[in-house]
Amino acid sequence: MTAGAPRQPACLWAAFARGARLALCVLLTSPVAAVAQEAVAARYEGAVTRYPHGVLGDEIEYDTLAVTLSDGRVLRRRWDAPLVFEDVAPRLWDVTGDGLPEIVTIESHETRGARLAVWAVTEGSLDPLAATPFIGQRFRWLAPVGAADLDGDGAIEIAYVDRPHLAKTLRIWRYADGALREVAAATGYTNHRIGWDYIAGGLRDCGGGPEMILASGDWSRVVALRFDGTLTARDLGAYSADRIAAPVTCR
Repeated sequence: MTAGAPRQPACLWAAFARGARLALCVLLTSPVAAVAQEAVAARYEGAVTRYPHGVLGDEIEYDTLAVTLSDGRVLRRRWDAPLVFEDVAPRLWDVTGDGLPEIVTIESHETRGARLAVWAVTEGSLDPLAATPFIGQRFRWLAPVGAADLDGDGAIEIAYVDRPHLAKTLRIWRYADGALREVAAATGYTNHRIGWDYIAGGLRDCGGGPEMILASGDWSRVVALRFDGTLTARDLGAYSADRIAAPVTCR
């Protein structure tokens, strides 16, 4: 499995290498001219070992989110205990639909497990924008799929797999009115194995609208899912590392 985001017109992300710096990607929106306070890259800093889950292949997580702006400044926000960033890399995804990227992270709590969190750059400050609830138990994780207007209603949805090793549940959250609200869920899908330092599959648009590319819960098949108010699945064939990567690049 190749750990890296494919470059394509729709600019939809696939797997992320742990600790990688990400480039700007505007998801399914009109081009917007660069502004001084636009996020153009993001990374994690401040390695810590206070949350020894090891789901990503080691027991090192991070306490700091660092975001580089288009004017060269770097903004940082640090979590003290009980929170860490338990993630492969921060993502620059447009969550609000304004054509500019927010920063999407995975944050884990010492006793309540992981949540998906969105950060925004506003007037030179890096601040929390919205977050899903924590899963509710220590050492329980989630693996993002992508962000786009999945159902064409004008609002952005974020997809992730809740506990890809246990519950194997795809969840869709819509951002509206300053908050994330769950709008759909389906069991039997995954995108991560314990110890992997990347997330498989991702989101694509090959001309017919956005599709989520995942593995079946038993890793036997590759599946494309669409959301139009309900989730529908289409089989893409027997699972292999190459097969789950190829659909994301529209091959």
